[in-house]
Amino acid sequence: MATAPDIDAPANRLDAFRGEVRAWLTANFPPELKGKDNAMSAVEGPHTNSPAEDAWQTAMGEKGWGVPTWPKEYGGGGLSRAEARVLQEEMQRAGAWNPIGGMGVMMFGPTLLEYGTEEQKREHIPAIAKGTVRWCQGYSEPGAGSDLASLQTFAEDHGDHYVVNGQKTWTSGGQWADKCFMLVRTDKTKKHEGITFLLCDMDTPGVEVKPIQLISGSSPFCETFFTDVKVPKANRVGAEGEGWTIGKRLLQHERSSLSGGGSTAGRMFAGASLGQIARKLVGVDAEGRIADADLRSRIARHEMDLRSFMLTLRRSALEAKSNQGPSAATSIMKNVGARIMQERSELLIEIRGFAGMGWEGEGFGEDELRDVRTWLFGKAVSIYGGSTEIQNNVIAKRILGMLDHQ
Repeated sequence: MATAPDIDAPANRLDAFRGEVRAWLTANFPPELKGKDNAMSAVEGPHTNSPAEDAWQTAMGEKGWGVPTWPKEYGGGGLSRAEARVLQEEMQRAGAWNPIGGMGVMMFGPTLLEYGTEEQKREHIPAIAKGTVRWCQGYSEPGAGSDLASLQTFAEDHGDHYVVNGQKTWTSGGQWADKCFMLVRTDKTKKHEGITFLLCDMDTPGVEVKPIQLISGSSPFCETFFTDVKVPKANRVGAEGEGWTIGKRLLQHERSSLSGGGSTAGRMFAGASLGQIARKLVGVDAEGRIADADLRSRIARHEMDLRSFMLTLRRSALEAKSNQGPSAATSIMKNVGARIMQERSELLIEIRGFAGMGWEGEGFGEDELRDVRTWLFGKAVSIYGGSTEIQNNVIAKRILGMLDHQ
């Protein structure tokens, strides 16, 4: 993805920029929104903004700071990575959060900046940067999950458009999305080389969405059916047969976000530490330590793993010397991040005891009910974005240099 050059700026220039950011946040971030991050709604459900939230989203969108390193000509902030870090630090200091998110930011936008035509970039990127259009992903199918290249949704050439027939599943946020980026088959005689990357409006006749209810009680995933859906050829990204290459690149961006550097995992790690919660709920011994010695040691290991992981993420970002974007190393980060996220939820449920098993009712607090649903939803973390087993294959082949043996 093309971004502004990340040349280390003189300290005085960064100091001046920090002052600019601090003043802008004071003028534009509504204080009543501090600690009320709603960005998860971009994926997990509909959300009606308050006037303050609307104002905050508009301000960030117009400034381009929701996607700070994206080029200014497409609505991004045009910042260097050093400036983007300053922006992040000042937002954390002010208790501000990024209202611009979703799959357009996490996955599709960075990919389109690499592979899209100039017309496609100017059509789609500004709306993503302002958070006014929601995207969903049409990848997995009932018979093509781990082996995604086996997908069978077919796009038949009809001159200036394709006619698409088939089914996608696990379409996150499909019932709320405006548009879908999807992989389809345009050549049935080739496996990987027969796949093409298309963009489809979700209100196109023939598109039908059916939510799938999860054990957590939410329905963020859907089955999506395509019946004689017309998609203009102008909505094809890249050439026919290049979809697998483009699709793999998009997955790297997705894994980078899911690993912990992005929105979903980042919020999982926010808030009070497990140690603080355990001291309050489990109690402390005479020396002020968590009373349960076994629980104490497991929390300590988890906190060390979490801190090491977050430092590794930051180091990876700081050491990036080019604009090449995420690499196969995102598979390592995704696996580690998934394990830590699930471990945190399980420890939190254990710390809460019976209060950590509530589903509904006046006997449970809002935090307790949220933690139960987060724990259940978190079971999917090691599956979506490519399962742990698939990431292990990527690590073996592309990082360790291991080859398949027949």
